[in-house]
Amino acid sequence: MFAGEDGAQLQGCVTVEQLNSSGQATRRQVIRKASVILGRNEFQEILLRVHDGKIPQNYHLKEFKLFTKFVRDGKCTVKLLPENIQLLLSNCPPDQLRLFLKTLSIKHQAWQSSKPLTGREKLRAGLPRSFEAISPLQQKDIQKVNELRSKVPPKGLTDRTNKTTVAGTGQQVKRSRSDCNFSPVKANPSKKPILSLPSRKLKKEQAAVLSAVLSGKNVFFTGSAGTGKSFLLKRIIGSLPPKSTFATASTGVAACHIGGTTLHNFAGIGSGSAPLEQCIELAQRPGVLQHWTSCRHLIIDEVSMVEAHFFDKLESVARSVRRSTEPFGGIQLIVCGDFLQLPPVSKGKEKASFCFQARSWRKVIQVNMELTEVRRQTDHSFISLLQAVRVGRVTEEVTAKLMRSSYHHIERDGILATRLCTHKDDVELTNKNKLQQLPGPVKVFEALDSDPALVKTIDAHSPVSRLIQLKVGAQVMLTKNLDVARGLVNGARGVVVAFESGKHGLPRVRFLCGVTEVLKKERWVFKSGGGIYLSRQQLPLKLAWAISIHKSQGMTLDCVEISLARVFESGQAYVALSRARSLEGLRVMDFDPSVVRADPDVLVFYKRLRKERLLLQASMDDFVGSSNKENVW
Repeated sequence: MFAGEDGAQLQGCVTVEQLNSSGQATRRQVIRKASVILGRNEFQEILLRVHDGKIPQNYHLKEFKLFTKFVRDGKCTVKLLPENIQLLLSNCPPDQLRLFLKTLSIKHQAWQSSKPLTGREKLRAGLPRSFEAISPLQQKDIQKVNELRSKVPPKGLTDRTNKTTVAGTGQQVKRSRSDCNFSPVKANPSKKPILSLPSRKLKKEQAAVLSAVLSGKNVFFTGSAGTGKSFLLKRIIGSLPPKSTFATASTGVAACHIGGTTLHNFAGIGSGSAPLEQCIELAQRPGVLQHWTSCRHLIIDEVSMVEAHFFDKLESVARSVRRSTEPFGGIQLIVCGDFLQLPPVSKGKEKASFCFQARSWRKVIQVNMELTEVRRQTDHSFISLLQAVRVGRVTEEVTAKLMRSSYHHIERDGILATRLCTHKDDVELTNKNKLQQLPGPVKVFEALDSDPALVKTIDAHSPVSRLIQLKVGAQVMLTKNLDVARGLVNGARGVVVAFESGKHGLPRVRFLCGVTEVLKKERWVFKSGGGIYLSRQQLPLKLAWAISIHKSQGMTLDCVEISLARVFESGQAYVALSRARSLEGLRVMDFDPSVVRADPDVLVFYKRLRKERLLLQASMDDFVGSSNKENVW
């Protein structure tokens, strides 16, 4: 189990403030590297222990408020009410912090339901002082709190004037506008959600990758489409301290999926084609230099589209700017992608080199790992077909299956198949024409952007447009996971059946999964250059008569039609085919086996890695037995 995964421990920076009656700090102590432990004393009362490595400080959790607006940035405040002390937690791994706060809140609510001992009873008990870390959340804890929530109105007082709830129950609350240090958080004290245990656990091979990352290794992990690379990447980001972790990707949309920025934005060296000295100067500009010097963990997603020369340039810039002779200037690299998917974009006639062909690649990357369990598709014969296409192998059986798919009738409930196109122009033209052909008025939905002056940057990162035009009958696709359990996932297909009355006129969409839902605007947040957060609030929809293969990366599509006649890159046919959830939901027009290509250099690279993995496993068998051999190449 990784540090903090049991919910009782947390690493980060803690500022302890003693407040006066008007809420101002009269005394402040900052512990930059603190361990925060949730525990119980000899009377089973809940304590919060802050340890600086020398002397632990214990705080009783009787009545307190939690301020959780910035949890995703690894920040939170716990205000102890009778003592008028507040603990400001920052730079905590966000996933650790979420689980810690959930554990704290649920354990505290369960404890409150039991009768606490009086001071007299405590004296008579005569127990020696003790501190024991709290046990991980169990289903029984969740059950108990859910029962309490359904029976009893929440304890605590609600002050209607400033919307602040006194959380004797340890609930998350809103802060008054007069309290300028905090922004309000979305919480409705009267409406209690049904609680559940934390989300799904990592598979064995995913856990092995996370373990290698947390041990400080420079890791490249790969896997075919649908093996959960993006899911794992989000877990890795959530397990690292936010201040020193920079999540990047080769494209804006891929960066948005992981809540990061583009690699080019982070690096600040433009295309990297300038001479090294000039690139180093560019990287030393004030906003950019701060990235390079504060970064300890650099994540790069969709690395297959990063060009070798650019990677080498980054590695040299990192060493120079950070004044370090270590590879990549001592920054830990976590690199993810599948080189058998989309390659780097070529400039001119010269074929672009892959990242693994960079001079510095082998010097930088210490561990190579692979995810092998496909989660997107469940039909094993379809998975085998996709694996064959991935490596450019098209047997007669594969050809026959894909040619037969052209007769598949995949339209249902007025929802048509989405056509995947190789070229962006075809997509725009198809969607525009199809929308025009529908009868009825057009409804236009405009996005609310955090900075309208930076609309180009926001467009590059956002999976949704600034303007969305819809009509009844418009074929649409979800661009965000809204409710995975109900099938409302990124890529879910639907049709607009009506618009709500009222000034917003929100669209009602019937989805292929059987759900009909009124969709409201959602918010996407991402970092731009200089570490500034930008956001777009817009309907989580895009027109879906057609989308481009490039824009489909990371999506799972219910019903998809593909024309592969204009495929122009290695891996493009595989990316398109692997978007489909099933062979039944796939229709391939004009299939020609010659369009299925895998780059020979990539095949050699993967073959060499697998050989290295086998050699490493054999040597581990000889010396240590087979206990630690999973997934390490």
